[in-house]
Amino acid sequence: MELWEEVANSLNEEQQRQLQQAIESMFAEKGMQEKQDKVERFKRLNQYVKPGQILFVGSSLMEQFPIYEFLQDFDIPLTVYNRGVGGYTTKELLDNMDACIYGLKPAHIFINIGTNDLNTADYSCEALIGNYRRILNGIRENLPEAKLYMLAYYPVNPEAAKDNPGMQEILKIRTNARIEEANRAVAVLAEEVGAVYLNVNDGIRDEKGNLKEEYTIEGMHMYANGYKPVLDALLPVLKSLS
Repeated sequence: MELWEEVANSLNEEQQRQLQQAIESMFAEKGMQEKQDKVERFKRLNQYVKPGQILFVGSSLMEQFPIYEFLQDFDIPLTVYNRGVGGYTTKELLDNMDACIYGLKPAHIFINIGTNDLNTADYSCEALIGNYRRILNGIRENLPEAKLYMLAYYPVNPEAAKDNPGMQEILKIRTNARIEEANRAVAVLAEEVGAVYLNVNDGIRDEKGNLKEEYTIEGMHMYANGYKPVLDALLPVLKSLS
């Protein structure tokens, strides 16, 4: 680290900017490749799924949901497939609907997609909802009998990101106010398309409306103990499907 800092400090401002851009580009390319690799794995896994089951789909907040362990721990006789992809936006899910949704032919789809759309400075709620609507319309067209359940976006906790400069910058943009605005729009969209909107956030908020600090890794993502209250909120729906 000391050698790296010495090299970085030896560069002029323009060289430092170019170096930063190169590093960001390298990580962006790595992230894109990881997403593509997951989709390729999904395509092959989908050859072995049982149609008519339950699908969890979305971004990292869905990918990291430890649903398999919970089903075993609480003896819930359901088959759930998880096709969450860390970092996914609504646009990326739109581009990979076959691998992430259609190929499984699920009967019930629990979806949480769009939080990464909130991270950009040029975000607009209208664009997010427009892409989300296209996702849902695609499901309606290709899987007309599937039941749709749209999860509310989880709150964040900027105070828990104090030791993570990168996350601090993200949470200056992805604020709880922005999340709440998006949740209101998602609830309206759910009613429009005949989906069930599930607000699963009551058990994970603190008195300030933030994600409880004991549940979060770095202010945005959650440990398993954070997903337990979310599971509790989902259990009445899940048990009705067994």
